[in-house]
Amino acid sequence: MNFKIKTGNLFKLKSECMVVGIYKKSEREKDVELTASAARINEASSEQIYQIVARGDIDGSIGSTLLLYDIRGISAKRVMVVGLGVQKETSVQFFRKAVMAAVRSLVDRNLASADMAILDDVLDEDRASYARQIAEATHQTTYRYWETKSGDKPAMPLIQIGVVVDRKHRDATQKGIDRGLAIANALTYTKTLANLPGNICTPTYLAGRARELTKSHGLKVSVLDEKDMEKLKMGSLLSVSRGSVEPAKLIIMEYRGAGKNKNPVALIGKGLTFDAGGISIKPASAMDEMKYDMCGGASVFGAMIAASEMNLPLNIVGIVPSSENLPDGAANKPGDIVTSMLGKTIEILNTDAEGRLILCDAMTYAKRYKPEVVVDIATLTGACIIALGHHASGLFSNSDELANELLVAGEAVDDRAWRMPVWESYTKQLKSNFADLANIGGRSAGAVTAACFLQEFAKEFSWAHLDVAGTAWSSGSPKGATGRPVPLLVEFLIRRSEAAREAEKS
Repeated sequence: MNFKIKTGNLFKLKSECMVVGIYKKSEREKDVELTASAARINEASSEQIYQIVARGDIDGSIGSTLLLYDIRGISAKRVMVVGLGVQKETSVQFFRKAVMAAVRSLVDRNLASADMAILDDVLDEDRASYARQIAEATHQTTYRYWETKSGDKPAMPLIQIGVVVDRKHRDATQKGIDRGLAIANALTYTKTLANLPGNICTPTYLAGRARELTKSHGLKVSVLDEKDMEKLKMGSLLSVSRGSVEPAKLIIMEYRGAGKNKNPVALIGKGLTFDAGGISIKPASAMDEMKYDMCGGASVFGAMIAASEMNLPLNIVGIVPSSENLPDGAANKPGDIVTSMLGKTIEILNTDAEGRLILCDAMTYAKRYKPEVVVDIATLTGACIIALGHHASGLFSNSDELANELLVAGEAVDDRAWRMPVWESYTKQLKSNFADLANIGGRSAGAVTAACFLQEFAKEFSWAHLDVAGTAWSSGSPKGATGRPVPLLVEFLIRRSEAAREAEKS
């Protein structure tokens, strides 16, 4: 998909389809208001636009569309009117939905190109953010998985989007589009990686994909095998892979965008390439979706790719502990006790609570990088889905400042999280009679006790945990990885880099 910034006379632009917006006056009123671009075209066409819209075929609701032909006074062959909702309620979230609806309509009509003149009423300080959504939402709408299907991938008819703006807004819009493209590339990579089946996307395969990023994105990549992890006494992580013939890997990706003396941000992603639950085996229904238990790791790949493509002035280390969790004669058994890299002993009461077992050793390993902050991302608990559904990721943190950074970043890009507690009273549920702690804390507050388990390994740094079990993929139809929380993570990194740049100036 190509994006091109266009300036100049709106009426003279030769376009296959010009997309303009309209607002709904209010939820109660059926009347509509035209955006600035729609109003200019309406004036050039002797109010032809308003006359058609006023017939009631479109009411300005978010994502509603109406395709018009033979509009007088302009060079565009078609005009698509898209609803932006009530103007005073405009947000990135609603704007994104409108763009996705417009793109879907363009694709359905097999149009090869279109021009969007829908940024008229955006505040100058928000222009880059909204322009970013055009690129990001377009790619999300046109994404198709084809890697394991036979035959050639069907061509996407829509290949070019023009973004029409005033000349004075060109630079800000271009900045937003460039960022949106980087994030879109990261989302495409993340979703495709996550959608691959478990017999292809193994820990070894993930390690190979990471090594490719050395050439393509300039990352420093190292991979620890099981012998390396044994030397480091990563007994917790290694215990999970014992039930599989696929060896575990610890994948480390380093991006250096700042000085050598600048401490990095550490992103740690759970990379369980297939989770059958081990001896505490899962029900057969929907077990195929447990290929998505590596979505946290996939999102770290995506964030590293986006950071590299945007040349963010940060140092970032991405760590992905990767394994399978299968039942076997050598697999963990309920009641087994393992020793983590930190030296803490863990009683495994449920072998299906394995994500925390691989993450805790990765978190201990991350200490050697002296990170400013550590953010782990994991499809950790079904309990988080019960608590928050599929709208918000669960956020847990030992730092109010870090938690707020992540919450603000998520709100800004419509990739929301909701903070949950990690109080000491919950940690007591992890008490074990035979080890330093148990790997589960009973039926109540499962998402919280899982986070409290991880917090025991985060005593020496500012840490946050994102439980994306409810947001990383969609079941049903259409089924597939969502790419979340890549937008949140990248926005978080962008804001940290901008804050660091401002701090250097002062």
